[in-house]
Amino acid sequence: MSAASVAFEPAARVQRIKESPSSAAAARVRELKAQGRAILDLTVGEPDFDTPRNVKAAAITAIEAGQTKYTPVNGTVALREAIRERMLRTTGIRYEDSQITVGGGGKQVIYLTFTASLNEGDEVIIPAPYWVSYPDMVRANDGTPVILETRAEDRYKVTPEALRSAITPRTKWVVLNAPSNPTGVLYTRGELEALGDVLAEAPHVRVLTDEIYDEIVFGDERAVGLAEAAPAIRDRVLTINGVSKSYAMTGWRLGYAVGDPAVIKALNLLQSQTSSCPSSITQAAAVEALVGDQSFVAESVAVYRERRDRAVALLGAIDGLTPISPDGAFYLFVDCSGLIGRRTAEGKVLENDQDVTFFLLDVAGVAVIQGSAYGAAPFFRMSFATDLATIEASGEAIAKAVSQLQ
Repeated sequence: MSAASVAFEPAARVQRIKESPSSAAAARVRELKAQGRAILDLTVGEPDFDTPRNVKAAAITAIEAGQTKYTPVNGTVALREAIRERMLRTTGIRYEDSQITVGGGGKQVIYLTFTASLNEGDEVIIPAPYWVSYPDMVRANDGTPVILETRAEDRYKVTPEALRSAITPRTKWVVLNAPSNPTGVLYTRGELEALGDVLAEAPHVRVLTDEIYDEIVFGDERAVGLAEAAPAIRDRVLTINGVSKSYAMTGWRLGYAVGDPAVIKALNLLQSQTSSCPSSITQAAAVEALVGDQSFVAESVAVYRERRDRAVALLGAIDGLTPISPDGAFYLFVDCSGLIGRRTAEGKVLENDQDVTFFLLDVAGVAVIQGSAYGAAPFFRMSFATDLATIEASGEAIAKAVSQLQ
């Protein structure tokens, strides 16, 4: 008679993390839709556009040409050249092969960066509001996330004084994400120069700059990265980017990093023992995305700008809600502190931003994500990567639901 099986217990690194709130919200929306509820879903952080035709054609050509084999760990020669050309065009910085790596999406590259560099007790400074995955990625790799609060008067950006006070001898990385998910705010060149001056005083600290939304910018000025603005610390800046957001290629899974050859070497080593390389077909498509016709980017940004303006106007007109007008990306981060303490028709008091999001889902039929998931409360994040009709309907439904609060 065999002994009873011992129940599976996840490793400690898995138990330290939680499910992505955005994934959980999307799952809840799917459940409600399956029950027959009409839900206006503003949770998803991906473009509603199709991948550009020229990019899809490049993938088809690669398949028909038999480019379906393993590639080098750090990408095909053509992809590395495309990344080099793109970075030179947008930043003026030339990166050599030893400074380039690719992976299955920017998310994987960020995760592998922490795997490659963090030891137990190492600290990673993460400004809040932050993308939901940063803290859990750090925890999963034995690091300690240090959440750095930002202020409304600074447009939720890190100031030199706040950064200096957060750095300790155990700080390994600072994370900068701009345009930001969830706020959409962008740093100016002068602001980045000032942060660079602080970081120059701390040579043990590296900076991970997540620039995945850098093409989706609504003003006249382009996004400037830290590596460009602060050349004195460039060797400590790892720039993460990819094709998911700017080229509507979220499902293709291709991200890249450029920076210190020592860091890149470690990332390539990890990549060789995980997925070996990204899809060869995706790499061929990414080459076309990065160096081919760029008209899709300008056209889609113009549409996002129109949607942003309408969403800001609709939400800003609702008593109790104050949206942050984003400089880029496709999210509206909305201060809902004016709803906290108010009472629903059923007598329930809205005590926090999760209560607000449940209220909007149940009463308005609008799905958004609570700001506490991004380290900032009371807020909620809504995506405007959807059509204007959905944005209009959502604004009207939210306004009607809020008007019923006491």
